[in-house]
Amino acid sequence: MDLKGAVVLVTGANRGIGAAFVRVLQDRGAGKIYAAARDATTIQADGVEKIALDVTRPGQIEAAARAAGDVQVLINNAGISTGTSLVTGDEASIRREMDTNFYGPLLLTRAFAPILRANGGGAVLNVVSALSWFTAPGAGAYAASKAATWMLTDSTRQELAGQGTHVVGVYMGLVDTDMSKGMQAPKIHPAELAGAGLDAIESGEQEVLADDWARFIKSGLALDPRERYERIGAALSGS
Repeated sequence: MDLKGAVVLVTGANRGIGAAFVRVLQDRGAGKIYAAARDATTIQADGVEKIALDVTRPGQIEAAARAAGDVQVLINNAGISTGTSLVTGDEASIRREMDTNFYGPLLLTRAFAPILRANGGGAVLNVVSALSWFTAPGAGAYAASKAATWMLTDSTRQELAGQGTHVVGVYMGLVDTDMSKGMQAPKIHPAELAGAGLDAIESGEQEVLADDWARFIKSGLALDPRERYERIGAALSGS
């Protein structure tokens, strides 16, 4: 799919990865960009159509679909990380991560699937994470929500294939955004991640392993869990 002239909706477009998607789309000549965020006044990009959209509110998702009936590409980027563990963490925080990181993309995909079909098929891109394939203390809720989004991506790819909608999953380790502030580890630039995801839409690729960490984690999925986490621990410790 050629993104030049395309109509694209980006969620979480006010900062970080979402703002980078908007900039790269503009550089590639997208015809119209709907930039969505919970508070549309925080979106700083010029030349976009701003939409107030909290992805945890079905009514706002339905309103966005009514307002953006010409969309050809949906980029599900909005997400949160609360640092909540599954066993002892606050249940409301766990549910908030699932509502934002899994149910948000799910409900947006359901709302926009008929629109994409009517506009020729188009594409859906989900910003997932290498944390869909492993976890660490304090990351349980986030990892669980991203693991669910991994399967959402695979499932909707199959379900939407018949209408010609291309579904892309983007996986990475750390991105240099506010969410990773204070973490001392290699980080990919948001524009590099956005560019890799958009390349996949244009080439027909289904899965993007955007950095070395995502490639490393994916390569160990066939290992026994004990061996897999020993391997991850050794990588994290530098041994």
